[in-house]
Amino acid sequence: MTTKEWLVDGVLFDVDDTLVDTRRAFAHALDAVRGRYLPATSAEHLDEMLHHWRSDPGGWYRRYTRGETDHRTQRRHRATLLHETFGGEPVTEKLFDEWDELFWGTFEESWTPFADAAPALAAARDAGLRLGVVTNASVELQERKLAAVGLSGLPVLVGVDTLGFGKPDPRVFTEGARLLGTDPGRTAYVGDEPVVDAAAARDAGLLGVWLARRGVRKRLGETEDHDAMRASGIAVISGLDELPAALSGGRDHSPVTA
Repeated sequence: MTTKEWLVDGVLFDVDDTLVDTRRAFAHALDAVRGRYLPATSAEHLDEMLHHWRSDPGGWYRRYTRGETDHRTQRRHRATLLHETFGGEPVTEKLFDEWDELFWGTFEESWTPFADAAPALAAARDAGLRLGVVTNASVELQERKLAAVGLSGLPVLVGVDTLGFGKPDPRVFTEGARLLGTDPGRTAYVGDEPVVDAAAARDAGLLGVWLARRGVRKRLGETEDHDAMRASGIAVISGLDELPAALSGGRDHSPVTA
């Protein structure tokens, strides 16, 4: 497939839960925390803990992506709320140092790529597309993560530390396209979040692609209307193996009109 057959000249990717199975890594990290610091919480509650951590009920990670707090502070507040919710002792500064060493060490050791990530990147490169990453984590962290899972050839163009804020601000996506050297209207953004990734990219003038992985729900009780997302101009795929068809006109992802 040549670039003329694609609807775009470049593709920007999210990292976590798009290229790297971060959900699995968080599950391992939280299980380690549970075993040491939350003795009253059984392994059967791990899904609830994972949902709590990823849904960010206190809004601390969202504050971080808006540039309102630093990475360590947001994680300590989330640890505190996790302990309050699941019966752990108060998270003092000293306890958090130990907690974070266990959590973060286990998290890093558990990074793995999705099986479809490398083939999808290779297919896009073979087509002559420009590729890069736009992420809500720091550039250094994501470069290290991609290198650890064997995807180091993908440049991290924009992190939360690049502009001082992250997605869903439209400037994050347009800056990614600028650094990629492609027009936003000829650039796709692929991510696992329907609103923060796909819809926000679409609103910034890019082609938003929502990666709704088969059998995966990031949060308990999560439901999304795939047809409604497509009707709003977003391409919906269930695996990165479907990306070439989605970006080459192989499917109808255009808005439904009367």
